[in-house]
Amino acid sequence: MSPRLMFPDPLAAADVLTVSGRAAALGDGNVRLKAANGVLVLSSAPLAPRTLLDTTPTVLGMRAVEVDAELVCDLVVDAAALAADAGDPRAIVLPETARTAPWAGISAPAGGWTRIGTLPASVLAARAQWGIAAVAESMPADPGEDVVHTVRAAVWGESDTALLDVARGCAFAAFALGFIAGEEEVAVRTAGPWTRLSFVRGHVLVRGSRPPGLGPVRSTGSSGSL
Repeated sequence: MSPRLMFPDPLAAADVLTVSGRAAALGDGNVRLKAANGVLVLSSAPLAPRTLLDTTPTVLGMRAVEVDAELVCDLVVDAAALAADAGDPRAIVLPETARTAPWAGISAPAGGWTRIGTLPASVLAARAQWGIAAVAESMPADPGEDVVHTVRAAVWGESDTALLDVARGCAFAAFALGFIAGEEEVAVRTAGPWTRLSFVRGHVLVRGSRPPGLGPVRSTGSSGSL
């Protein structure tokens, strides 16, 4: 495979670098690059469990962009290692080595999604900012890594009634990845244990955030089409 990703224009390449730059500071700092049929899906996991007993939900952020139609790949790399190509602004240079990430082997369903409502982007931004403050206020002085993870899991893993009972970590992922920009109504859909929030700039997916047996809830906005 070529050591570069080729995009139709410099703006698309810059967009991928912006999203990967944000992802580098979240979760394990890895991104999954999956390309086929002229579309590159860039995925990251701002939140994911570290052990089998960890109650942190798996929260994925995804952004799709156009890419070279002949490119076919599926690999995980260090997000911070992606770099602009000095010789071609349409290209991104890949790191020499790939990585492994448990969350990259988790796939949401391709179909069968049911729309359960919508959420104003402003509400998601507000809940993300509330959670960031709650995490900061709950941290003791000089916390260790385990304490930091426990506090974050408690705040971001909690279902939030203001978010149609979706885990608050979805708001954090959307905010941190830059998916919230301006005012829009965000469609919320479910498929099995998965919930998906669809923004103009990308998608946030979470597995297992809704209480078992909870049925569809009434939309907070226009029902629209699926």
